[in-house]
Amino acid sequence: MTFSRVVLVLACLLSSALVAQEAKVTQLMSKDLTSFPGKEGVMITVEYPPGSKDPIHRHNAYGFIYVLEGSIVMQVRGGKETTLTPGQTFYEGPDDVHVIGRNASQTKPAKFVVFFVKDKGAPILVPAN
Repeated sequence: MTFSRVVLVLACLLSSALVAQEAKVTQLMSKDLTSFPGKEGVMITVEYPPGSKDPIHRHNAYGFIYVLEGSIVMQVRGGKETTLTPGQTFYEGPDDVHVIGRNASQTKPAKFVVFFVKDKGAPILVPAN
């Protein structure tokens, strides 16, 4: 095998490994909160493959997290790093910056549900420094 083929094969393997590490987000529902003008509730599931992690971000929303399977590590700026397992919860406020969000395992997937209360039409995730 020539050197260029080896490099090409390695590049393909590395790029597939990087793609495989991205979280899968599925929107379950969205509902206008008519008692709170301009607000909506959005429910999503997030599936972390083994070793997956999020970039630093914020939600500009109230976020209520409930772990369904596996274990995840969460931390907001100024808060304590927390490892959560099925049945445990986590909260993020609209001013929080999510500095750690990752699968605690390098070998097993993790899944959790999030319920957001946010401004209607606003993005769910906003990159942050």
